Amino acid sequence: MTTFGILFFDGTEELDAVGPWEVFTMASKQRDDIAVVSISEHGGTVTCNKGMRILMDHGFADAPKLDVLLVPGGQGTRTEVDNPALLQWIEKTAKDCQWVTSVCTGSLLLAEAGPAAGKRITTHWGAMDLVRKRAKAGEVLEGVRYVRDGNVVTSAGVSAGIDMALWLIGEIYTPGFARSVQRNMEYDPAPPYAAEV
Repeated sequence: MTTFGILFFDGTEELDAVGPWEVFTMASKQRDDIAVVSISEHGGTVTCNKGMRILMDHGFADAPKLDVLLVPGGQGTRTEVDNPALLQWIEKTAKDCQWVTSVCTGSLLLAEAGPAAGKRITTHWGAMDLVRKRAKAGEVLEGVRYVRDGNVVTSAGVSAGIDMALWLIGEIYTPGFARSVQRNMEYDPAPPYAAEV
């Protein structure tokens, strides 16, 4: 059994977590050896960045051993980066994981907690300076959807987490399996407008 754990905290950016959740749970519908769980510091209900409320499967105290940890971003990372309980849990949990991943400013938490310290990472384009100012990562890369450095994989913001999660499924299993997950999700991005930033 491979257990994927997604960390939540108040102020989590919804799609940062729910996008990869969709990928991992879609994979679990095709294989019976995948489990996906939600985890927050105290369990219970977490209120995300735009108001979505999600009931957690576990708190830190009763969370299962994870093979894959995903840390999302969102406005809540600005507070959680100074939360010793959360940082210590990430550090401890990551040591036993095959893969440690993040979306958006989740990389800020991974760098602060240790797993991404000194590594090449990425984040949302609008948070580059925020992450660089903490000076914990080795390099913060721009203009990429996701970056792998060892067993740490960080992705840019929001929808980039879906790309990273699909790539990860391809690495853990096979590219063919990841393609079947992608097809079942009908994930075939064709944005109606080109971004102008």
